[in-house]
Amino acid sequence: MSELDPVIHAQARLRIMAALSSLGPGDRMTFPKLQQLLDMTAGNLSVHLTKLEQAGYVEVVKSFRGRTPTTSAGLTNRGRVAFDDYTAQLRALLDPPKES
Repeated sequence: MSELDPVIHAQARLRIMAALSSLGPGDRMTFPKLQQLLDMTAGNLSVHLTKLEQAGYVEVVKSFRGRTPTTSAGLTNRGRVAFDDYTAQLRALLDPPKES
């Protein structure tokens, strides 16, 4: 069994990945909604999103809604695969195959 992905394994980043994985491919969640959902400070969420973005797992998009700046985040294809792999490895670790 390979090692669990250390980028995802940190509790805050795992929570971010789980929240974003609930979205459809290509969908994003606004920063305030993600912050409220995870009950994280803006600074803490920002630091962990940056780490996930640097790994290529999350795409952060800054745009304007009218004149109001808005930030949203979503999983990249690479991030979705990495999260699926992570959860499969975790399941295998928690429920190893039974020997006959």
